[in-house]
Amino acid sequence: MAKAKIAVLGGDGIGPEITEQALRVLKAVADLCGHSFEIVRGLIGGAAFDQYGEHLPADTLKLCRTSDAVLLGAVGGPVEQRNLPRWKNCEVNSLLRLRKEFQFAINLRPLRIYPGLTRLSPLKMENLVSGVDILIVRELIGDIYFGEKYRRQENGVTAAYDLARYDKSQIQKVADFAFKAAETRNKRVISVDKANVLETSKLWRESVEELISDYSNIKLEHMFIDNCAMQLVKNPAKFDVLLTSNLFGDILSDLAAGIAGSLGLMPSASLNYNGFGLYEPAGGSAPDLAGKGIANPIGQILSIALMLRYSFGLEKEACIIEQAVEDALNTGVLTPDLAGNQQEAVTTEEFADRIIGIISDKDYRDGTD
Repeated sequence: MAKAKIAVLGGDGIGPEITEQALRVLKAVADLCGHSFEIVRGLIGGAAFDQYGEHLPADTLKLCRTSDAVLLGAVGGPVEQRNLPRWKNCEVNSLLRLRKEFQFAINLRPLRIYPGLTRLSPLKMENLVSGVDILIVRELIGDIYFGEKYRRQENGVTAAYDLARYDKSQIQKVADFAFKAAETRNKRVISVDKANVLETSKLWRESVEELISDYSNIKLEHMFIDNCAMQLVKNPAKFDVLLTSNLFGDILSDLAAGIAGSLGLMPSASLNYNGFGLYEPAGGSAPDLAGKGIANPIGQILSIALMLRYSFGLEKEACIIEQAVEDALNTGVLTPDLAGNQQEAVTTEEFADRIIGIISDKDYRDGTD
């Protein structure tokens, strides 16, 4: 039986709604398999600003430090209000600071195209028949996002600088994770860079090449970022594990969500080198959907599955959730963003109800630790 403490940061917009439904699914699996999770809630983003006057207060950081994993909903407010004190630099002050504070260096974005949702993809059916199952492994605390930034006047013109920095150790740690992940999948890694132009990419490729000698069973291919974006659209089924830097990973992750047909389907995990993890859906706070009961909780529910797998080593329990989500989708249980005008949609809570019902109806107990 597993026992663990989870820091839950619902955040802003639809974050609290989808988080509460995902926690109901977690409880169903925990009850089924005899685990005990202590849920402790904290504030982040605009919700924290209202009470503390800052987006990531000390109380929240302390909660995260004393927990075994962190579950995050979403942060941020309406675009038209981005310059108001409550929302100004909200994501930078909260999410990026969390990443830096806990050194969440490895980001995982799984992409699957479910048989029941192939119509949502903008790609042609023939590109999907062989199945799409991709794990994007993205370095998360280096590159242009965390490098030195400044402006200066040059010949009477304002110039801006963002320094992209990587070292060999950073690159090889995330590459090592990608190779180990590939060993449990189809043993293929495509490493994405721009080594024909960028010095950081040249170091990236050299460092990855050096490490692959430790993994004789892994097939490694290098691909330039521009070609990778094209190949993801032309033939996404050719990808297994996709290894890339922070900036390129940010772009490719959203492209992958577009291939799936909805950002609401995408979970994510951010891990540090010690295995401590932050789990969140890839979608944003969607303030226009908040409080309406129509937000898609799938990304958050699948993030719970990633938490069980990577933070607690509960592979079977993670698979229970993932299979329940697939079963629901394949039988036409869809939230409004997935249903469109095709059929009647279920609410956020009703989708979680259906997942819980599927879990309860199946006998998963045999062989569960």
